[in-house]
Amino acid sequence: MTEELFREDAYLKSCEAKVLKINDMGGIILDQTVFYPTGGGQPGDSGQLIFNDSQVKIVTTVYDWDTGELVHVPDEGQKLPDEGNSVTAEIDWDRRYLHMRMHTGLHLLCAAVPCGVTGGQIGADKSRLDFEIGDMTLDKEEITQKLNDFQSANHEVTSFWITDEEMDENPDLVRTMSVKPPRKGGRVRLMKVGDAVDLQPCGGTHVKNTSEIGRLRVSKIENKGKHNRRVNIVFEE
Repeated sequence: MTEELFREDAYLKSCEAKVLKINDMGGIILDQTVFYPTGGGQPGDSGQLIFNDSQVKIVTTVYDWDTGELVHVPDEGQKLPDEGNSVTAEIDWDRRYLHMRMHTGLHLLCAAVPCGVTGGQIGADKSRLDFEIGDMTLDKEEITQKLNDFQSANHEVTSFWITDEEMDENPDLVRTMSVKPPRKGGRVRLMKVGDAVDLQPCGGTHVKNTSEIGRLRVSKIENKGKHNRRVNIVFEE
């Protein structure tokens, strides 16, 4: 199994690794990586693998749910490293950092809209969450103000792990109504924003402090059903 270095340090831009396997589809499996795989609404990382005098462009990173392998997907028509080769794995940092800022911003959105989450998607330019709001009415300006109040308060963003048993004993921690919390090796990672802004299971990458997010704006609230609303956010800059 690939050691997922991004779980403990989302700011790592590169690492040295060894090629464990090239799968039947040409996907590259490493012994360790800084590449985040698609999941939880966050896109997989892109970047490059450098070896000898060559490099391979990685267009995305995914999990193979049949094998449990983390797969680096190369662009077509490239020379791939051999199994056993040493490589330097480098992510597209600018893109990743935008995802980190946006993902953390969605945690603030969860705090601003205290409703169950029915779906979500993270992008470099805009992101969204879908909420089951019941009889609540959502206001763009009010939510935007709450987001930027949280952002400007310089809340620390930290993570810690609990066991699967502890997760089962605290089901209220789960905000997503249709997606189970990411479990790995008998434990679940919780992301915490500030002392009491947000606390929930999450496997994505985040910034260390809300000040890094920058100002946010609710760009649109869409009606997706009688009680379902899609809240879209963008960077104010």
